[in-house]
Amino acid sequence: MSKTWRPATQLVHGGTLRSQYGETSEAIYLTQGFVYDTSEAAEARFKGETDGYIYARYGSPTNDMFEKRMCMLEGAEDARATASGMAAVSAAILCQVKAGDHIVAARALFGSCRWVVETLAPKYGIECTLVDGRDLKNWEEAIRPNTKVFFLESPTNPTLEIVDIAGVAKLANQVGAKVVVDNVFATPLFQKPLELGAHIVVYSATKHIDGQGRCLGGVVLADKAWIDENLHDYFRHTGPAMSPFNAWTLLKGIETLPLRVRQQTQNAAKIADFLAEQNKVAKVIYPGRKDHPQADIIARQMTGGSTLVAFELKGGKDAAFALQNALDIIKISNNLGDSKSLITHPATTTHKNLTEEARAELGISPGTVRLSAGIEDTDDLIEDFAKALAKASA
Repeated sequence: MSKTWRPATQLVHGGTLRSQYGETSEAIYLTQGFVYDTSEAAEARFKGETDGYIYARYGSPTNDMFEKRMCMLEGAEDARATASGMAAVSAAILCQVKAGDHIVAARALFGSCRWVVETLAPKYGIECTLVDGRDLKNWEEAIRPNTKVFFLESPTNPTLEIVDIAGVAKLANQVGAKVVVDNVFATPLFQKPLELGAHIVVYSATKHIDGQGRCLGGVVLADKAWIDENLHDYFRHTGPAMSPFNAWTLLKGIETLPLRVRQQTQNAAKIADFLAEQNKVAKVIYPGRKDHPQADIIARQMTGGSTLVAFELKGGKDAAFALQNALDIIKISNNLGDSKSLITHPATTTHKNLTEEARAELGISPGTVRLSAGIEDTDDLIEDFAKALAKASA
């Protein structure tokens, strides 16, 4: 496979394996195990003396194709596909820490991600400090002698804050810590955390990579040495492996990733501009707008906006619910990155388990709404919002 291929070509052809039948579409190797010609061959494979597959929990040809294609897109040496995005996050963090270690994480995280570092990790003697990730001083001041991992997402869920990935990576390198970046909101098309200095990138492949509401999946990407030393045994023995069927579904989804994300981003940008002009909307946050509070960092580390828009309605929860209930095309769902436009009220869904004070710290008010723009006609989506805003205030 040519390293000079551009993303759209990589995502159609990268990592493809073909059987003796010469199939056009990738084959699904839906098998639990593999057979060996001889006992000696089995022994050699288990010793690592010969290449080949051993057990589907460790890897399979279909999963291998998905991992290689993601590596080409991300610019990573190696990857492991997981059963879900949260399996990827948990594996990427927990495989490299032990009791007595310390994690510094941005406080603006998806609810389940925050639970892993704030609630689960301390149960095993791993300390965690949450910081306002927008200010590099906060990261620097949180460092301890036992700090091993920095964890962040950028743009953040749901308020689309930006973290200076290169700045955080520089601090981490000074103390020998590893930076894990959840890159879901930027997608691998608009942001390359590894090029910015991050060490590990995680995705919920459920989102844009499938992007069509069909299956769960996740992936961890890093250099081969880190995966061999940290993730390899964790992955083999704890079993977060992706199903080969899901890997095949994601391979089909990833072929159209650039087309879908391009349309979604165009829709998100135009909807953000429309909402910013509405008197019932108190605030709009979108990485592609010049009024984003961190537009300077966005210009340095992102090559596009996002498929997500955050906005706040003046009437609080009642106004948010009324708007969502009045929409026709745009559906209420806690998912994102789908070809269908989806809308979410974070305070009562994805971030409901946070305290009211914690939500306020993150800028999640009762009136905050998160839109995941789909690939529908832009004018239809804007008309849907216009009608819903009118109904909601009637």
